[in-house]
Amino acid sequence: MAESRALGNLGRAAVGAGIAIGSASAAAGLGSLAGAAYFARKVLTPDRRRPDDVVITSIGRDVVTVSATPDTVVPGRYGLWLDGGLGHARVGDIVAHDVDHGQVTRTVTAVDRGFLAPGPARWNAYYWGAPPDESLGLRTHHLSVRGELGILPAWVVPPADPAPGGGDRWAILVHGRGARREEALRAIGPLHELGWTALVPNYRNDEGVVAGPDGRYNLGLSEWRDIEAAIDHAARLGAQEIVLVGWSMGGAIVLQFLDRSPLSQLVDGVVLDGPVIDWGDVLAHHGRLHHVPDPVLGLSRAMMGRRWGKRLVGVHDVLDVAQTDWVSRADELTHPMLLIHSADDEFVPVGPSRALAHRRPDLIRYEEFTVARHCKEWNVDPQRWESVLTDFVEGLSG
Repeated sequence: MAESRALGNLGRAAVGAGIAIGSASAAAGLGSLAGAAYFARKVLTPDRRRPDDVVITSIGRDVVTVSATPDTVVPGRYGLWLDGGLGHARVGDIVAHDVDHGQVTRTVTAVDRGFLAPGPARWNAYYWGAPPDESLGLRTHHLSVRGELGILPAWVVPPADPAPGGGDRWAILVHGRGARREEALRAIGPLHELGWTALVPNYRNDEGVVAGPDGRYNLGLSEWRDIEAAIDHAARLGAQEIVLVGWSMGGAIVLQFLDRSPLSQLVDGVVLDGPVIDWGDVLAHHGRLHHVPDPVLGLSRAMMGRRWGKRLVGVHDVLDVAQTDWVSRADELTHPMLLIHSADDEFVPVGPSRALAHRRPDLIRYEEFTVARHCKEWNVDPQRWESVLTDFVEGLSG
């Protein structure tokens, strides 16, 4: 949701930036440069605004009616932020869909805090809206990981009954771009039952966390160092077997860590959900979606990856998008992988995940879902999602 909102209007804005500068041929070139710079900045800039995006129209006995949107009409379980994020409720099955009035009624499974009342709210895919101890009732340590830029908050959820080996099996869970750590809670339950410790860290540019040198997302090309710090922390606490789990850009971060860090040798397996396998494909998808001219898209990508474009884009280091193309780099992968992606993912197209799985069937178990929107496979079919995760993780030690 945060990713979709952040990029939702960038195409129109990029085109507008180009048009505003002029229509003559010379000015058009300058306009294209401005449009490309705007596009790149919008992709890379954290969006601190979390606006309400649905309206609660009525409350009933154990049900809530909200405005119909592409997200609220999809089956599954989801969350509602209330009162600007101070309150939170969980919703489930669709009871009714009033197409004529643009409303959908769903069951209310719990109100965690605050009160349900007619008015604005914010839809979220996390379902749970608090740390693991509050949401799942699991013992949780709130600690700090020291990264290269500063302190990074993290949750550690130890298992009730450690797996054979004395609790030395750890899963590091990496949320997506603009998301919150609550995104990872869906994996903690099954991992906890398997006897694994779960560590959920923040990384640079998360809200309330130390920013990178440029305050921009780096598509995983710098964020991987914070995951390296989390893995080093886990190793110091006794981790002997490690699984990495990443959602969306979190998947891109995981892949860069595996490529760049010497600590990748500690990793036994990888789980990626709706991952960015190729940022070039994602950028092209959003360009097409919002009618950004191909030359503007190409120039935007070039600006990210060239020293001359750093100042215009606002990045500290050049960002070589080609380094994020893991279909082309498939032969470099060495870790067993569970790759989960929905055919109906509207934000990160499924194509590169399919292609990567086709390239490396020796390493990759591919599970394709349908109906689910971006990183919402668990929401639509939690039983299947947890089953494939459990089967993959158990197989790593088999």
